[in-house]
Amino acid sequence: MSRCSKTFDWYIKLITCFSLLFKCFRRNQSLHGPSPVTTFGPKACMLQNPHAVMHIQDPASQRLTWNKPPKSVLVVKKIQDASLLQPFKELCVFLTEQKNMIVYVESKVLADTAIAGDESFGAVIQKFCTFREDLDDISNRVDFIICLGGDGTLLYASSLFQESVPPVMAFHLGSLGFLTPFKFDTYQSQVTQIIEGNTAIILRSRLRVRVVKKGIIMTNGDSEGSLQYLWLSLGVLVQQVLNEVVVDRGPSSYLSNVDLFLDGHLITTVQGDGVIVSTPTGSTAYAVAAGASMIHPNVPAIMITPICPHSLSFRPIVVPAGVELKIMLSRDARNTAWVSFDGRKRQEICHGDSITITTSCFPVPSICFRDPVNDWFESLSQCLHWNVRKKQNYLCSEEEEF
Repeated sequence: MSRCSKTFDWYIKLITCFSLLFKCFRRNQSLHGPSPVTTFGPKACMLQNPHAVMHIQDPASQRLTWNKPPKSVLVVKKIQDASLLQPFKELCVFLTEQKNMIVYVESKVLADTAIAGDESFGAVIQKFCTFREDLDDISNRVDFIICLGGDGTLLYASSLFQESVPPVMAFHLGSLGFLTPFKFDTYQSQVTQIIEGNTAIILRSRLRVRVVKKGIIMTNGDSEGSLQYLWLSLGVLVQQVLNEVVVDRGPSSYLSNVDLFLDGHLITTVQGDGVIVSTPTGSTAYAVAAGASMIHPNVPAIMITPICPHSLSFRPIVVPAGVELKIMLSRDARNTAWVSFDGRKRQEICHGDSITITTSCFPVPSICFRDPVNDWFESLSQCLHWNVRKKQNYLCSEEEEF
């Protein structure tokens, strides 16, 4: 056998060995890469949790399908925007007359005189099913949602569903459009594709926020005349949040002073203008303006970002999704604080009140234009102009100079 033939056989064996190793340690597509080994030495292993519910999969494999053909759709339109009147009418005519869909519209949308007074649109209005926010429950009536407007329209649609959320298709008809990947020019073909199913979706995690309001009754204490405090529960508010929970100092001129607990343990006291607790979706909103990093929505995490902290070493941190955060006024806080949820339902937080935050079990399934990764980077580039700069000139060689 020639030397060349022996060398060739050696390469074949080497490739075969690598192929066998690759089969044994083949990487499955996931956000965490290869599954880690959970046995350590001859007798130690990681205790398995049978109650674990969070599973991470490759974002490209997340696809929308229908158990039954969708029959109803909620159209969410930005209020008091004249530029959306014509797209809204065109879409509703298409859905009712060509797709035979049951269209749900909020009552205050139809209160617009430009819609109610349009006689040519009257026949379509008669087919609408209407509802009122916080009064009518439509959670089990809507198969999917179409948003016309900006990012705020998608946030509003999320707030309408405090548990399971239907798939959301968002058209970019607002000012920023980071969360709205679809253009309205070809809406008929795009909506038809959604109705037929098998489109890419991204699961945008939400925060489950529980606010417990308490009152104080002061009673006489011991013989020295000291006071004792009795805390009475006044109410509980539970809210699903898509972007962020913001705790700030409100109109007070004093710094806010709130204690931050993680799974029952005090981790720090936030002294400054406030603190933002955001989802990965909300990392590109208020949080990034306060100096936080931008996190892809498929990353299971909760971001904690201080607002103008009175400490140079207080940097934004990212904690695992599923932990329980709790925020309370510090005992020596000079003033109350204020909390808002996606910029809405703002209310005052006093001593004894608590805000508990954790990852919600009900994400928002947002329909993608292409796929979760490409859509996100496209939004970074087009909406936030991420890493846009003037490029350096290349260096000329000595031959090019003459």
